[in-house]
Amino acid sequence: MSDHPPGGTSSIARAPGQPLSDEDVIVGSVTDPGQFAMLFDRHAPAVHRYLSRRVGDLADDLLSETFLIAFRRRSAYRAVHVEVRPWLLGIATHLVHGQQRTEQRRLRALSRTAPLAPALPADDDDLSDRLTARALRGPIAAALAGLKAADRDVLLLFAWEQLTYEEIAAVLDVPIGTVRSRLHRARRQTRTALADALPAEETR
Repeated sequence: MSDHPPGGTSSIARAPGQPLSDEDVIVGSVTDPGQFAMLFDRHAPAVHRYLSRRVGDLADDLLSETFLIAFRRRSAYRAVHVEVRPWLLGIATHLVHGQQRTEQRRLRALSRTAPLAPALPADDDDLSDRLTARALRGPIAAALAGLKAADRDVLLLFAWEQLTYEEIAAVLDVPIGTVRSRLHRARRQTRTALADALPAEETR
């Protein structure tokens, strides 16, 4: 069997008005590899957006590698543990680990650019909104660059991709308690970094 996820048209018969679930598609792709292309069509844009935010121009290459790994591992996928989109994001996150220097350089470069919008309050409740609204500019990028890679993974999967603690634990293969402690530490350090970097009136 080829190592490349096949393209082409799926041979699954779809019931009218009832699209196949991701789980049905991935199970069917074990015997009919052409079906796997449906998962690429559904999830590639979200995975690419996540990778692009983290590693910039390397996103295209890592996207291809993400789906190649997923294709090779599709027979081991179990929906009881995690849904397909988080599973793919977990694979992508592990690939980012091999590009930590690239991510750090990108964050440091972005930290020197102006923020896109006025700052939001720097408390726990608004941290996820801040990460989304202000993207990766200025103090946000500097704050993320200062995190340990493992803490940054958890924060971004939670804030950007809205994965649950359980999903993050599953895709990173760590206990849920580890997810909680990493997220708490990342929030605290990021909040402190933003409070130190922004004018006082912007963090009140």
